[in-house]
Amino acid sequence: MRLPLALLIALTASPVLAEGERAGDFDYYVMSLSWSPNWCAMTGDARADPQCDTRHDFSFTLHGLWPQYESGWPSWCHTSERDPTRSETAAMADIMGGSGLAWYEWQKHGRCTGLSAQQFFAASRQAYESIVIPKVFQNLDRDVRLPASVVEDAFLEVNGALQQDMITITCKQGMIQEVRICLTKELALRPCAADTLRDCQLPNAYMGAVR
Repeated sequence: MRLPLALLIALTASPVLAEGERAGDFDYYVMSLSWSPNWCAMTGDARADPQCDTRHDFSFTLHGLWPQYESGWPSWCHTSERDPTRSETAAMADIMGGSGLAWYEWQKHGRCTGLSAQQFFAASRQAYESIVIPKVFQNLDRDVRLPASVVEDAFLEVNGALQQDMITITCKQGMIQEVRICLTKELALRPCAADTLRDCQLPNAYMGAVR
């Protein structure tokens, strides 16, 4: 039986993703860094999320360290490792913006690594600290509009080993959303697979000021 064209397009437009894969079965990591002011504008402020409280001055925070296949990715894997304690998730708030995200990232992605929660959070912190955040973004004191490529260029300039095929910038609702950097299982830089490289092409993407 031949499938309708519309269904064929839907099935082939992106990798087919399953859930509940075997923990530890993946090829590499994508580390996702979220521009906190924009996340707050799009999502966090409406939730009154603690990350968006004016006492904080988050810039690029760690969204997650995601196991990937060369095509597609695992999620919600089965593991014999115990879930993290409240103190373990709370300890990630300084780079992730809050303990709630740390818990969610463990549930959806961390379990797929085959690591314990403690090891996963340690690897996440190591990955985050291995990348230099350009100073111009650490204390951005006003809203700006800029080509998304400028954000990528800034990261390439201050991270000498980082190459264009190892980083991608994503946008959402006209805003810079995330910087995604590809890493080996040993957390060394590596090229991203084709389905990860989807650079935002906006010439005037919005970046909200660090509060």
